[in-house]
This record gives sequence, structure tokens and C-alpha cells, in this order.
Amino acid sequence: MEDINKSNVYEGSYIPYINKWGKITNCLGILFSFGPAFVLAVIFDIMPPSSAIVTGFISIAGAVGVLWFVEPVSYFPIIGVAGTYMAFMSGNISNLRIPCAAIAQKIANVEPGTNEGSIVAALGMSVSIIVNIVILAVGVFAGSAIVAALPESVVNALNYLLPSLFGAIFVQFAIKKIKLAPVALALGLGLTLSVNAGVFNFIPGGKPTYLVTLGSVFGTIIIASLLYKKKLI
Repeated sequence: MEDINKSNVYEGSYIPYINKWGKITNCLGILFSFGPAFVLAVIFDIMPPSSAIVTGFISIAGAVGVLWFVEPVSYFPIIGVAGTYMAFMSGNISNLRIPCAAIAQKIANVEPGTNEGSIVAALGMSVSIIVNIVILAVGVFAGSAIVAALPESVVNALNYLLPSLFGAIFVQFAIKKIKLAPVALALGLGLTLSVNAGVFNFIPGGKPTYLVTLGSVFGTIIIASLLYKKKLI
């Protein structure tokens, strides 16, 4: 009965509240993003030619357009509704928000994809956003001086932070689904090597690195579904 009450509160109160304010804040974010361009166009009558706008949009869409669809689908099972609004509003999704959400769920001992997991992910991401703002504020004023004072070996070592972080997250989830871990790893490595070897260069828009994420995510989902139906996992 308690679980039913929690589910009712989550679906009946929490999600509608999150959707309401998530839509408002994200729409405001869009408005503020285009605000400077709107001011230049309306007040100062500075407007690029339509051909330049179309060309720029096509260039951006060709490079990262597929991520507009892949990332929400890929991240939603981990961060839920609230986390999705927060992630795409604050940015730094794959390299900061997702790791913080995953670690928060691990510490709280909740499963991704559950109501509890969604709430804990939102809390973890909230903290990461606050800390991120503080660190950025310090970095704006003192970042260059701090980096300049660091030894060159330390600065070079910072390049390995992101791969190390992704490796730690992979191991964290691999332990929970040990039979699926080799599948996901093989797909990721295979697609990465294929893209680097130029196998998919026939696809327009330059080097299609997005295929690694797309293929790994949906490939793992498909294979996991097949294995589950055969009761192999």
C-alpha cells in the first residue's frame, strides 16, 4: 500500500509539477538564448542574410543534429523527467550531469529507471549544477592563473579525466548487468574502430562519430531484449 501511495504522489503531483516548471524554465532558456540575436535584429536592424542562416543551420544539424534525438533517448532512463529538463538546460550532460546522477543513485542504492532513481538523479544533478556555477565563477577570475601555475605533467594528465570518468561509470553499470557488459563494450569498440577507419565516410556531414553512441545504445537495447526473451539474462 505504501508503494502505491508513493507512486500516486510521484505520478499525480511530482511529475505534473516538474513538467510545468520544466517547460517554463526551458522556454525561458530558449528565449534568453535567442534574446541577443533578437535585440540585434529588431533594435539595431542587424540581420544576416537568410542564406547564411539556412547554411549555418544545415551545417550544425549535419554535425550534431542526430544527437538532438539520440541524447534524450539515451539519457532519459538514467535521469528521468526532472533530470532531462535540468540536463538540457544546464549543459555538460555526458561529462558531468550523467556521472553525478549515476554516482548519486549508486550511493543512495536506488535503481535507474525507477521513481526513486529519477528523484535521486535530479538531486545529484542539482548539486552538480550549483558546484559547477561556483567553480566556473572561480575559473573565470582565476582559472588561467591556476592552470599556468600547474606543472606541465599535471596539465597533460587532465586530458585523461573524461575517459577515466566514463570508464568508472561503465564499470559501475557493468557490475549490475555483468552479462551485458561485454556486449556494450564490444559494440562501442567496434563502432569506434569502424568510424576511425572510415567505414561510414559515405554518410554526409563529415565523420559520423554520433554512430558510436547511436549504435551502442540501441544495439545494446536490442541485444538485451533478445537475450531476455531467450532467458539468457
